[in-house]
Formats: sequence, structure tokens, C-alpha cells
Amino acid sequence: MEAALFPLLLFVAVIVTLMAGYPVAFTLAGVALIVAGIGLLTGNFEAILLGTMPSRVYGNVMKNEILVAVPMFVFMGVMLERARIAENLLDTLGMLFGRVRGGLGIAVTLVGMLLAASTGIVGATVVTMGLLSLPTMLKRGYDPGLASGTICASGTLGQIIPPSIVLVLLGSVLSSAYQEAQRRQGSYTQDAVSVGDLFMGALIPGLMLVLMYMVYLLAVAWFKPEAMPPIERSDISSGELAVRVVKVLVPPLALILTVLGSIISGIASPTEAAGVGAVGALALALMGRQLNLSRLRDVMRSTTKVSAMVFMILIGASVFSLVFRGFGGDDVVHGALTNLPGGKVGALLVVMLLMFLLGFVLDFIEIVFVVVPIVGPVLLAMGVDPVWLGVMIAVNLQTSFLTPPFGFALFYLRGVAPPELPTSAIYKGVMPFVFIQLFLLLLLSIWPELVTWLPKKVYG
Repeated sequence: MEAALFPLLLFVAVIVTLMAGYPVAFTLAGVALIVAGIGLLTGNFEAILLGTMPSRVYGNVMKNEILVAVPMFVFMGVMLERARIAENLLDTLGMLFGRVRGGLGIAVTLVGMLLAASTGIVGATVVTMGLLSLPTMLKRGYDPGLASGTICASGTLGQIIPPSIVLVLLGSVLSSAYQEAQRRQGSYTQDAVSVGDLFMGALIPGLMLVLMYMVYLLAVAWFKPEAMPPIERSDISSGELAVRVVKVLVPPLALILTVLGSIISGIASPTEAAGVGAVGALALALMGRQLNLSRLRDVMRSTTKVSAMVFMILIGASVFSLVFRGFGGDDVVHGALTNLPGGKVGALLVVMLLMFLLGFVLDFIEIVFVVVPIVGPVLLAMGVDPVWLGVMIAVNLQTSFLTPPFGFALFYLRGVAPPELPTSAIYKGVMPFVFIQLFLLLLLSIWPELVTWLPKKVYG
């Protein structure tokens, strides 16, 4: 077998094995070692490279301080979800906007935004919103597809609105890719891309996406009023409602602003801010009398499972990357992308299209750790802004949660939706939101300043 075919064989074998349902972490490492063994037998792989694996894993994963933020952000999200923050927000904002036609949909979108900024966990947000708001929306006469689409799309905002776990992981991967790209260009006084840069860059696009969702819902309410009927407000007075809104909104908003503000201002690193967020979530649960030993044990167990999954995937991705580069895969990708017609624009278009298509069948974590380390250094060496690229990838991967038939948000909602709600209605309901997200990608590609302006303004 020709040496140039081994990188393609490795990539295809990993994708096929993942689609067959095998665990991601063990697939990445296991398939890479099997293909490396074939390469050793055929003389296309150097055995000495495998000896560098322990130091590579230790350096890229175990010593990476950014990744310490992951378990603490996960703990923060799970704790807030268990503390009934979403339930209180939905009840209160439903009362506030209920009399407006489409107001319940607006309330769901705003709650999704707040949960995204406080939890960053798509599965937990979609399931929580599906359990709490979907029965109410259907009972109030909302179109089933529209209700399903609103919940799924709002639940995926945790991908792009900081502090987002995907932005933390992208920050780690892109930082390594950016340093490699600068080494290829002969620069040894290397600039860095930080998680804080990505958080700032994602802020305006995230808020734009929320605004687009709300404009779409108001347009549907205007042109198809029967799809989004108003609901009657309870007998609560305006003064009592105002007090309740303040009481429910202020604690999570204060926590969000504390976490983001400390990162943006430079007072704390993302890891330190994640620690503050974890403690703050614990305090909110105590204040709301939603914490006991059983619930704390449940939160700790969920946090451990998610964190262990992420770090095992990281280790598997390090093994995959080592073997892929051992076969010269990075040179093959570099040659393929740089020789595309259209130069940098053509390469970006192909990479974004590839990620969008892979999103139909793969999870965002798999794409971040398999695809980004391969294409990232090439694109960054071609002069692509790393913060803009990171936000573009995050929005693209957010879309993958909604694309039928394998969008994970669709599976999450299907698992908690009533049996009488057909799956076809869920698929139909999310399609307008997929087009909205693709439209945002188009806007960001035409005006990169929507991403890059705020980080430059804040950090100079």
C-alpha cells in the first residue's frame, strides 16, 4: 500500500467505526494503533514515534491548565439544572410575556439563552426545556413543529454563548494549532489564542442568534397567529410580578456576569472563573433550598461521567493525531487545501462544508478533536484569524445538533416528548432554525468584524 493512502485509510476507518456506534475515545486510540501496526508491517510507519506517546499525552492533556475548567463548568451546569433554575425562569417569563402573541416562544428562547450562559450543556438544557415547556406549549395550542423547533434551537445556544464548554475545548485545540502554524512560518515569538478571546468573539454572534430566533418567532406570530396563540396571565399583580422577575433573574444573571466579567476583565483565568462559577452554583442551590446530600451525590456523579468522557476522548485524540502525523497526514492535508481553487476562501469553504456534513453523523466533541487539529494549522498558516475561525466552527457545530436525522438535540427532545408528537414534526420544526444558523454563518463570513471587533476592543 502506498504511504500517501494511510492517512486517508486512518480517517475513513475512524469515521466508519464511530458511525457503527463504538465509544469515541477507544475508537480514536484503538483504530489509530491498528493502522499504525499495519504501517509498521509495511514499512510506512516509524516505531520510535509510538515511544513519544506518553510524553505527548502528558503534555497535551494532563498539563493543560485550560482543561481544568471543563469539570468545574460541567459541575456548574449540572448543579444549576438540578436547582430548578430553569423551571422558575420559565414560569416567571411565561407570566411576563404570556399575553403577547408568541410570548411563550419568546420566553422559551430567553430561558434557553440564560441556561446556555449558565450551564453550557446542550443535552441537559434541551431535556429540561422539553419536560417543562413542551407540554405547556402544546396545551396552549402552539404548533407542534414550531414548539419542538423552538425548544431544540434554544437548547443548543449553549454551544455558542459563553461560557461554553465547546469554546473551552476549541480554545485548547486552536491554541496548539495556532502555535504549530506559526512554527511552520518560522516564527518563534508566538502569539496565543485564549479561551477569553473566544468568549469575547462569540458574544456578539451569540446575541445575534438569539435576536434572529426572536424575530422569526414574532414573524410567525404575525403571519400565522393560529400557530402561536397568547395565553392568559394569572391573577398576579404587576408589582408582584416585577418582584418575582427580579428575584428569579438576578441570581443566575449575577453568577453569569461574575464568571464572564472576571475572564473578560483579566481578573481571573477561565479555570479560576470556572471555580467561582461552581461555587456560585452551589450557593444558588443552597439559597433556593434545592440542595441535599442525595442531590449533591447525583451532581457529582454526573460531573464525573461527563468529565471522564471528555478527558478520555482527549487522550484518544492525542493518539490519533500522533499516528496521523506519523503517516505524513498533515502534509497531505496541507497540500490538498493549499492547492484548492480559490485559495484561502476555497479552503475555508471546503472545511466548513466538511464539518457541516460530518455533523449529521458525529458529535461536536469528535469533530473538535479529530478534524480541527488536522485542518486548523493549515488554515491558520494561510492567514485565517484564529478567533474568527473558532467562532465559525462553534456556530457550524451548533448547527449539527439540529440537522436531521442524527442531530443530538432531536434525540434529546424525542426522549422526553409525548408519544403523540410525531418525529416528523420535530424534524420539520427545526429546519427554519437550521437556516437561521446558516444565515448567521454567512453574515460572519462576510463581516468577520462581528467576531473580531470586541476582542480587539477589550484586549487591544
